[in-house]
Amino acid sequence: MIDFYDKDGNKLSMVKAVPKALNRFKNIFLDFELMLLRWVGHIPFHTARVFFYRLSGLEIGRESKIHMWCNFFNPSGISIGEDTIIGDHAFLDGRASLKIGNHVDIASRVMIYNSEHDVNAEDFHATSDPVIIEDYVFIGPGVIIQPRVTIRKGAIVAAGAVVAKDVEAFTIVGGIPAQKIGERKLKDLHYKLGRARLFQ
Repeated sequence: MIDFYDKDGNKLSMVKAVPKALNRFKNIFLDFELMLLRWVGHIPFHTARVFFYRLSGLEIGRESKIHMWCNFFNPSGISIGEDTIIGDHAFLDGRASLKIGNHVDIASRVMIYNSEHDVNAEDFHATSDPVIIEDYVFIGPGVIIQPRVTIRKGAIVAAGAVVAKDVEAFTIVGGIPAQKIGERKLKDLHYKLGRARLFQ
């Protein structure tokens, strides 16, 4: 008879071990899928990348582009609206729902997380909460967005900011943690982002 143990060394019954084993195989498959998507990120053609990203379960609206070397976690939890551009080396987390609206401009090396560890829990378990980015938002390079955040319509997040709480519509925020530093004057937004860079 084979004995089964959890990560803390506690002995498991067969009833508890089987679901854990199935979950382990599911995670191995997900890790393999994410590795393949990293390879897809090296293809220098937007249309080809979007084709494979959609196959993985990622929802991408018309005329939206994802630049090269983007990384994902659970792409089936991510939806991107129309005419949205995601910069190179971005990280998009779909372990909980990640909704990105229309005409959103996300610069290079932006990291969006919707899962984190509970630092006060004995087992340091992970918790997951949605992230919502509404229409016409601009997110500057190197921004980190944490779980449970909604960035409302027309808001701007300055480069290098860490967003840990909601950002109101048309507000400009910056810093660590992100704080209001201004407000967008134009509120009637109806622009299109246009063509993304070719071969990037």
